[in-house]
Amino acid sequence: MTGFISTLVEAWQELRINKVRILLALLGVALSVAALTSVVGIGGLVREGIKVQSERNGGRVATLSLSVNGPSTPDPAKLEKVYEGIQQRFGITTSTHVGRTQAGFQFPRGVTNVDVTIVDIGYGIIHRVPLTQGTWFAADDEQRLAPAVVVSEAFYNQAGMPNLTTSPTVTIPGEHPATAVIIGVVPDAYPQQPPAAFILTGGAAMTGMQSQMSEFKVWVGEEQADSLAAAISTDLQGQFPGYYAQASRMDFAAYGDPLGPAQWIVGGVAGLVLLLGAVGMLNISMVTVRYRVREIGIRRSFGATSGRIFFGVMMESVVATAVAGLAGVMLAVAVVKNPWIESKVAPGLTEYPSFPIDAALLGFGAAVLVGALAGAVPALVAVRVKVIDAIRF
Repeated sequence: MTGFISTLVEAWQELRINKVRILLALLGVALSVAALTSVVGIGGLVREGIKVQSERNGGRVATLSLSVNGPSTPDPAKLEKVYEGIQQRFGITTSTHVGRTQAGFQFPRGVTNVDVTIVDIGYGIIHRVPLTQGTWFAADDEQRLAPAVVVSEAFYNQAGMPNLTTSPTVTIPGEHPATAVIIGVVPDAYPQQPPAAFILTGGAAMTGMQSQMSEFKVWVGEEQADSLAAAISTDLQGQFPGYYAQASRMDFAAYGDPLGPAQWIVGGVAGLVLLLGAVGMLNISMVTVRYRVREIGIRRSFGATSGRIFFGVMMESVVATAVAGLAGVMLAVAVVKNPWIESKVAPGLTEYPSFPIDAALLGFGAAVLVGALAGAVPALVAVRVKVIDAIRF
């Protein structure tokens, strides 16, 4: 242990002596490591942003959509019983019906038709519904005499921005007039989005809303998604002979990682830059060893072993690139975690993940590896120096 520490100290002292020669090479290594680490870090941030946005649209990984189609509409009561049985048999705990319709809501400027999504409580979990105010539906909301609704920001603004604590009500006119209670507000999916709202299945029945299209979704583990999809499809087909029944994945990961190829390409470019930095470091190390031939010969004459010479010369390069790698990783963290960069790279996120530790380890490890490779060749040259020739040098 003492020998290893003394070698590190010696390597650091040599770097201080030859700092001018290796400064530019280390700068290239540091920038290369920063590029490589930033690519991995930004790639992870972009992937998380795409994942969140995709899960809000298609459901979490992995979401299955169950459907039964045929010559006639299947009996709703039987279909619901089959869905309940599937959840019990396969241990599925999170599910939702999803229906879509339009309904009129009384706003201060008149009645306006609103896109309404009829859901169950599990919809908020499956689709990672974000909220700017209030809360998502809870179990007791099905028992309300006044149906609960979660509305979009456009809806909330047109409704006069009522206080969700004191007067969060809105009137639903029509054949079954009712007063709904606004319990939450979600952000608009895009600028100029028309008013939209979510309502539970029981609340929709209370106000006479009928779904124009409906589907049933379940959230299962990604590892067993394919096997469950096949088993549920077989189960459904057996329950509804003569119909076309299936369970298919709806989440974005069903087709693989959309950012994988692009990140590999950019990472390859950063790796090439890192390789060029290694070549520059190798050249500087070779020149430095040529200047130190006499010193190496004197050390050998005083009993320094070949292993000690080899390890000492190589560690100079390793220590140098390790310091450069650390600086590059710190630069990458500062770039990736910059609030402006985060908002531009992943605008759909409300909470940004921490900097991926695997990206930092990759950058630092690459720097150390470059140092080892760039130092091995000069170290072999130093070992081959003959004592008598070196002293005469």
